[in-house]
Amino acid sequence: MEEVRKNMRLKEWLIAQIDSGKYTGLHWENREKSMFRIPWKHAAKHDYSQNEDAALFKAWAMFKGKYREGRDKADPSVWKTRLRCALNKSLDFQEVAERSQLDIPEPYKVYKVIQAEGLRDTDSSGSPVLYEDSLPGTVLSAAAPVSHKLEGEAHSDVDVGQRQSTDCEAQQSPVCMNIWTVPTDNEGHRSGKCLTMRAAGFETFEVTATYPSVLQITDLRLHVCLYYQGRLVRDFTTSTPEGCWILHGTVPAESEQIYGPSTVESLHFPLLEEAHLPPKTSRALASLLPHLQRGVLLWAAPDGVFIKRFCQARVYWAGPLAPHRDLPNKLEREKTYKVLDTAIFFKEVQQFLQQGGPTPQFQIDLCFGEEFPDSGWTVAQKLITAHVEPLFAFSLMGNIQRSAVEATAGIHANINNKDDVPRITLC
Repeated sequence: MEEVRKNMRLKEWLIAQIDSGKYTGLHWENREKSMFRIPWKHAAKHDYSQNEDAALFKAWAMFKGKYREGRDKADPSVWKTRLRCALNKSLDFQEVAERSQLDIPEPYKVYKVIQAEGLRDTDSSGSPVLYEDSLPGTVLSAAAPVSHKLEGEAHSDVDVGQRQSTDCEAQQSPVCMNIWTVPTDNEGHRSGKCLTMRAAGFETFEVTATYPSVLQITDLRLHVCLYYQGRLVRDFTTSTPEGCWILHGTVPAESEQIYGPSTVESLHFPLLEEAHLPPKTSRALASLLPHLQRGVLLWAAPDGVFIKRFCQARVYWAGPLAPHRDLPNKLEREKTYKVLDTAIFFKEVQQFLQQGGPTPQFQIDLCFGEEFPDSGWTVAQKLITAHVEPLFAFSLMGNIQRSAVEATAGIHANINNKDDVPRITLC
């Protein structure tokens, strides 16, 4: 039981505290238990009581091992900051500012509990079952119709030829997918979206892919390129699942003070002297960079890619989940955004393979200090931009594209002998 308690996340822990009724002013706002009120009295108030008004913050500090009663100096302001930052960073809660009351004798904040999708069953289309967990450093296990291995080793073979039922019986919990069908015209010419051929033989060509039933994304690295007005100035790949800070100064001091030592890497905007830019561009950058001291935090988790803006300068973005394609998408300060959804990406991969759908998108672009997207300007004309790609998605799409080329080459090589079936590796 103690081990289970230690492994509780903030959401589980805080809901348990609300339900316990131990803390004055901490209670649910509605019957649905979708919003709760948390007391938020400032220590400077004359009627402030550390034992009562800081009790919840102290409990969180003790739970996280940041405060040992009788051994460490009591610091209610730090306790409160730790919980505040944990709430702001968590994807499980969102402050409802319009319901919060901070200017009354007994001030409080109201937070909404985000109902996570949690464990989702595979739907009728075969979409992945995701164990949703957005904390850096975790591994995704999912039943999915697509598999890949970033080290370049094959999980499965893809046979081009007439499918036989034994193809699916050979593996445990496989998923069989028709990727290409090549229609025959009246003259016996066969053509398709992915390959074109002229030959007698098969009436229908199919690619049958058999995949393992468990998908594991263990590579949560990100490839990040920084540009000054279209000129590449940094090419960086993260080495830890905690991601990186893209910034001009130093990592915000409260990060380590609150959460302890971190392996988040720092990716600094290069000095102007290193970039060798035209004087006019250098002057514009010199006025923008000081406002990027705190930068943005970027990381990948099993259920997607996330970003949080801390800097004073505005930051805009474009990507698969962006609400607008031709209008600016602003990142609000200290708010966590999901910019790529793993479940959606793999569903698009499935549709791409099965139905010849659009190519799945996984790249994210950031623009610092200027509105973006902007119909009047290209990304290369913006002062400071970043291009981000999760390596698992980049590798998977690269393998699929190479497999398509190999499949086409194999069919052409064996076009005169329908008994010779070319084999390709999809993953």
